[in-house]
Amino acid sequence: MRGGGNMQQMMKQMQKMQKKMAEEQEKLKEEKIEGTAGGGMVTVVVSGHKEILDVIIKEDVVDPEDIEMLQDLVLAATNDALTKADDVTADRLGKHTKGLNIPGMM
Repeated sequence: MRGGGNMQQMMKQMQKMQKKMAEEQEKLKEEKIEGTAGGGMVTVVVSGHKEILDVIIKEDVVDPEDIEMLQDLVLAATNDALTKADDVTADRLGKHTKGLNIPGMM
C-alpha cells in the first residue's frame, strides 16, 4: 500500500493545480491587452479570453483613397493583441504547471 499514499498526494496536488488554473482563467477574462499598429495609429484591445473589446482608430490614418492600408493596420493590431494575449495566458497558466510533464498541457 506504499504507492496508494503517493497517488493520493499526487491527486491532491492535481486538484489544487486545477483550482488555481481555473482562478487564473477567470482573472484572464478581466485582463485587457492592447495591440497596436502604425505607430499607435490603430489600437485593438482584447480580453485574456481573446475577445475583441475595442478598436481605436486615430482620425489621421483614415484615408478614403487608401482603405487597404487601414484594413492592414487593423489586422496587424488585432494579431498583435492576440499574440500578447497568448503570451499572458501562457505565463499565467504555465506557472502552475512548471516542472510537470503532463501530455496535452502547455
